[in-house]
Amino acid sequence: MEQFLAGEFQKLQRGLVATPKSREDLEAFAKSNQGSMDILLMQMAIQYGYKIALENVQEELENVGAI
Repeated sequence: MEQFLAGEFQKLQRGLVATPKSREDLEAFAKSNQGSMDILLMQMAIQYGYKIALENVQEELENVGAI
C-alpha cells in the first residue's frame, strides 16, 4: 500500500498540469486567470481533489497501523 500511495503522489508531480500544493494555491490561480484557462483550472482542481483523497487514505491507514 505504501508503494501504491508513493507512486500515485509521484504521478501527481510529473504531469503536464501542476498539482496545487494547497487550496490557497488553487484559489490564487483561479483568481489570477480570470476565466481564461478554465480547462487547466478544472484539471488542477481534479488533481488537487485526488491528492487530498490520497492523503486521507494514507492518514487513515497510518491511524489503524496498516502502514
